[in-house]
Amino acid sequence: MTETNKKDIEENKLVAAIGYLGVLCLVPLLLKKDSPYAKHHGKQGLVITIAWVLLWIGNIIPVLGQIVWFVGSIALLILVVMGMMKAMAGETWVMPYLGKYASQIKL
Repeated sequence: MTETNKKDIEENKLVAAIGYLGVLCLVPLLLKKDSPYAKHHGKQGLVITIAWVLLWIGNIIPVLGQIVWFVGSIALLILVVMGMMKAMAGETWVMPYLGKYASQIKL
């Protein structure tokens, strides 16, 4: 890891962690455009937010929709907590399953 990367990580840990809190994913994506570390975590936060909206829409379906929403929400909550912990630890973490979609976002 280069000195530039270490500096980027140290300066943007908090902003990267905030990126996992729903629509606050826009904070690192808009305010820290020059930080690859903050953008990485912001993109993952954006994917989690989109997944949560899709679960919410699917919740309209009686019984099955509520079950999927409940299980999916718990899984996404776990990903949010893990993402925030990894961001504060200075790790560039790729989420299981949803991480591949975050890497496809071009900003």
